[in-house]
Amino acid sequence: MKIGFIGLGIMGRPMAKHLVKAGNDVMVADLNQDLVNELVEMGAKSGSYAEMGKECDIVMMILPTAGIVQGVIFGEDGVASTMKEGGIIIDHSSVTPVESRECYDGLKEKGIGFLDAPVSGGEPGAIAGSLAIMVGGDEDVFEKAKPYLEAYASSVLLTGGCGSGSVTKLANQIIVNNNIAIVSEALTFAVKAGADPEKVYMAIRSGLAGSAVLDAKAPMMYNRNFVPGGTIKVNHKDITNVVKTAHAIDAPIPYTAQLYEIMQTLKVHGHLMDDHSGIVQYFETLADVVVKKPEA
Repeated sequence: MKIGFIGLGIMGRPMAKHLVKAGNDVMVADLNQDLVNELVEMGAKSGSYAEMGKECDIVMMILPTAGIVQGVIFGEDGVASTMKEGGIIIDHSSVTPVESRECYDGLKEKGIGFLDAPVSGGEPGAIAGSLAIMVGGDEDVFEKAKPYLEAYASSVLLTGGCGSGSVTKLANQIIVNNNIAIVSEALTFAVKAGADPEKVYMAIRSGLAGSAVLDAKAPMMYNRNFVPGGTIKVNHKDITNVVKTAHAIDAPIPYTAQLYEIMQTLKVHGHLMDDHSGIVQYFETLADVVVKKPEA
């Protein structure tokens, strides 16, 4: 099997590296040639989208928007323009289920398999090779692709037909981002009341309030570390997709609708490129405090 990988950003670069390290024959593409060169130095090959479609059995991608994904697949010199019947395209991007289904239907007409396979775990999970991948698509296509997905994931689960992977990722983002917002609100409340946020975190983390999100994001908040593993910008896009999808299916999402407006406010104030632990800055502004450890 020859594997193609398109999109070598924060997430894609370590994912592609794991494929190379696992001994696969890998071809890569990205608009940033320096990132391509880094993978080539590790043993990958460089190729255009059309070359990738012609030479690769499976092509994976993780890209910023559904429009870019569809252009890379269906454009004049896109992957599908040269891919043979029986080939597989896997989209790790965060898009809506409707957009995933459009890709599935368009590729099915060409005899090409498609999996919508968004990931969770952020940059640390991508680097560690411990991502959780939630997959939508046909079971036979999934079984062929699964061994290669396991190169950078600790969990690879088929959740249903095409679009179900995207639905699962959106549900994941509702939980994660609202959880971060609630941690932000709680620590801001604690600081406003005169408590040490680190001690509050240490006291509650082993109880029912404990969570992976609390452990990952609370220390970033009180240490003022907003260097992104997952940016507010990326998560704002995901929450936008949640709102669009929820409105289309008449599913009320009052908490997430408020979260969307919180992220809009952070966008206006120039925080889009902060880690999503930076959501705390919204609550700090409201309370006129800063969540940080007391001076020694």
